[in-house]
Amino acid sequence: MAAAAAAEALPAARLESVRVLSGLFREAQPRETAEEGVFQDVLEILTSTSSAIEQTCKDSCGLADLDTCLLLIAECFRCLRNACVECAKNQHVLRNLGLISTSVHLIKLLHGIQIKEELLLTALRCSLQFLGNIAAGNGDSQNSIWKCAFPDLFLTCLTYSDEKIVTYCCMVLFTCLNSERVRELLDPGNLTVALHVLRVYKEQLDSEWSVTLLELMMVKVSDKNSVSSEEMSVLVRHAEFLADCFQEKCGAVLKLTAAADAEDEEALVTIRLLDVLCEMTSNNSQLEHLQAFPGLLETAVDTLRLTHLAGKQAVNIFTATHAVTGQEEISHPAIGFKSHLIRLIGNLCYKNKENQDKVYYLDGISLILDNCSIDDNNPFVSQWAVYAIRNLMEQNEQNQVLIAQMERKGLADSSALHRMGLEIQHRDDKLILRSARKKPS
Repeated sequence: MAAAAAAEALPAARLESVRVLSGLFREAQPRETAEEGVFQDVLEILTSTSSAIEQTCKDSCGLADLDTCLLLIAECFRCLRNACVECAKNQHVLRNLGLISTSVHLIKLLHGIQIKEELLLTALRCSLQFLGNIAAGNGDSQNSIWKCAFPDLFLTCLTYSDEKIVTYCCMVLFTCLNSERVRELLDPGNLTVALHVLRVYKEQLDSEWSVTLLELMMVKVSDKNSVSSEEMSVLVRHAEFLADCFQEKCGAVLKLTAAADAEDEEALVTIRLLDVLCEMTSNNSQLEHLQAFPGLLETAVDTLRLTHLAGKQAVNIFTATHAVTGQEEISHPAIGFKSHLIRLIGNLCYKNKENQDKVYYLDGISLILDNCSIDDNNPFVSQWAVYAIRNLMEQNEQNQVLIAQMERKGLADSSALHRMGLEIQHRDDKLILRSARKKPS
């Protein structure tokens, strides 16, 4: 109980002196370096306060002056946070004093208090800001944080309902990432951290970190040779969550019809989710799982219809264009979006009669045929349309007859069908679509 008593006796002057020091670091331009002894004093305050809280938790008794302790912790971290900004020397001194491990320990300790007072949340926010600042541009600090904090601290802080705590936690995570840690992050045992970031996006619409994370996942799932069977099973288990995110947020992509919203982060996440789903459904071990996921195919067809309609109603990124030779290449995050929707539809219909029939009843076949021309906004769209139509036709006479009838009525471009290697044949008073490619003799 002696430690607790000592903490309760902390003078108000100590808190005020830390506030003054924090203010000096904040206002200094460029950032001032400080004697190591100054930071040792701050470390001693954090250590003694941490010990008091820890002893109180062990004794299951309340700390009479908890508010003062939380205020002091928050102010200490403000001081350290400000001292680290663009000052490599201060970062180096603080790291060597062991303040990174002390901070990680204290964050976990504060989490264990399990109260939702604003003072506690403020202390947690400031501690994470300090870790973010000491890591900024400093590889040694990033190494220390990763060693002390991954994955437990991230799993702890990403579950908070407080948006600032979650955002600052994401900041620390992505500041520390490098190619080696990306592999560690996406390992089967740690993938939960990555998915927590995506859940944050789904619940709080904080998309900045989700875009980066999905790009990392895209690299992982597209490099099939580097994915072990264990990793693949983990990805399969979480594929439903990614599909659910796409279904819930896909409408955001329509914001991109306005030029001013070309960098809308929610829309960018939708695009990256589609990229990941395309890659996942290109792998047989994940395909069957996603083919049966409720509503995914319908969402893909509906989104293709909405974007296609938006491109016809006004000139925007979803409008089909075919530029003259030499025109500057278009740069826009939604380039290829309709191509990828058609690719996803084709994947989901591969050797799957139920999904083939769903597209028939959703009137998705005519929609795909209407997107089979060359389009600079959707590279390879005609190739993906060929792929999708072939998967829709395979051992499905109903779909074959529909396409043949559409061609006869002029609703399907016969030249487009020919480019697909397809031709119309008569059989028993029916029109059947067949491959026009000659078999080798």
